[in-house]
Amino acid sequence: MMSISMPKITPHLCFNDQAEEAVDFYVSIFKNSRVMNVTRYGQEEHGAEGQVRTVRFQIDGQELIATNGGPYFKFSDGISLYVSCDTQEEVDYLWEKLSEGGEKQECGWLKDKYGVTWEITPRIAWEMVNDPDPEKSQRVVKAIYKMEKLDAEKIKQASEGSLEN
Repeated sequence: MMSISMPKITPHLCFNDQAEEAVDFYVSIFKNSRVMNVTRYGQEEHGAEGQVRTVRFQIDGQELIATNGGPYFKFSDGISLYVSCDTQEEVDYLWEKLSEGGEKQECGWLKDKYGVTWEITPRIAWEMVNDPDPEKSQRVVKAIYKMEKLDAEKIKQASEGSLEN
């Protein structure tokens, strides 16, 4: 039997019947991404014979699995994929690409056209929200609450106390 090495924890996304389409979409958006393995339903399984069962893939090095599990599984806002971006250009790009056909939400959150919730965040936001100075941290949190797509420059200004309300 072939041994397949996997990380200890791998996010597993259950779609109705769009796993392959969704994975192709995600892999086309993120750099350093690839499909690693595809399995298909055989005879007398829960899915139609030949239909994709699972897709093992990587998004920028993060391994995930997508499954066609049928209409029983629904995504909820209770879990999201948090993307830490190095530049505002990366935030802008991912925000626009992932929200196409989906729903833009507040605080850097969006729901893609498949129902998966994402948080597209400049890396500095996490650092500044967790600043040991509670006044700085609160200013940043309040600024983020007022944003839809996050703006790294405005987050910096909030931290410094120079953001106009």
